[in-house]
Amino acid sequence: MKELRLLVDASGEGERIDRYLVKELGTSRSQIQRLLREGRVLLDGERVKASTRLRKGDLLEVSLPPSPPSKVLPEDIPLEVIYEDEEVLVIDKPAGMVVHPAGRRLSGTLVNALLFHLGDLPPGGMRPGIVHRLDKGTSGVMVVAKSEIAYRSLTRQFKEREVEKEYLALVFGETKRDEGEISFPIGRHPHSKKVSVRTRRPKEAITRWRVRERFRGFTLLEVRPITGRTHQIRVHLSASGHPIVGDPLYGRKKVRSIEDRLLREKVQGLGRQALHASRIRFRHPLTDRPMEFSSPLPTDMEEVLEVLRALHSAGSLR
Repeated sequence: MKELRLLVDASGEGERIDRYLVKELGTSRSQIQRLLREGRVLLDGERVKASTRLRKGDLLEVSLPPSPPSKVLPEDIPLEVIYEDEEVLVIDKPAGMVVHPAGRRLSGTLVNALLFHLGDLPPGGMRPGIVHRLDKGTSGVMVVAKSEIAYRSLTRQFKEREVEKEYLALVFGETKRDEGEISFPIGRHPHSKKVSVRTRRPKEAITRWRVRERFRGFTLLEVRPITGRTHQIRVHLSASGHPIVGDPLYGRKKVRSIEDRLLREKVQGLGRQALHASRIRFRHPLTDRPMEFSSPLPTDMEEVLEVLRALHSAGSLR
């Protein structure tokens, strides 16, 4: 049995206890309500109802039952570590690596690698240590929680939009402005598994961008998602008329439309969307010190850009 003690700060003032614990523990509301019914949650030493409103300074004691054994096994998969201490691990995820197991995929993921290199991580289950994710085809910097304290802190920072993330995206077309904001609400498409601006359940989504480099027929963008919706950057850029080069799901323009043979071959060699998580900034879970980490552009994207630069300078890109 794992015992947790949580001291409510100003951010929890007036919040229902069940909703507060969902955010702090990173679990479902039904699981929290079950803990409350079973008397596994005490407020200042007394059993409490789910609807109880919290006050600053309240002390919560939570008894967590053992996590069910996970089917996810450790695997000796290399990790490129950027930074590590007792609370957090920052890695450079390669394109092609899935972050966590899902469905029938139980091996070859980042989680398998983390379990091998670090052992058990909070909160257990199929996504231990995972506080955010990158799509399989997206490369770049990620932070992983190594402790309960880190998991709760980072989860809260992401939820409150305190974490700053920056991406580099190579897109089709030339933007008219040097910077802008896309704010189309997005959600699941009613007739497919894709995320879309055409949805019956729209959710707020905000993406800011600015031009890093211009080419003839293409643009390299710095992209900062303010919200963290699934496939947000890919959907927003596609919906704005500038789909990411090589995107197999949201790329409306096909690779075969590229006339230059070498450029077309380089883009085909990507085998993924030209999207890279280049920078992340968050506060350390224990010290509250701002921390910032970056990841250089991977070779496959850099090679595409080199061809674009050569074509652009020669004035031969169409």
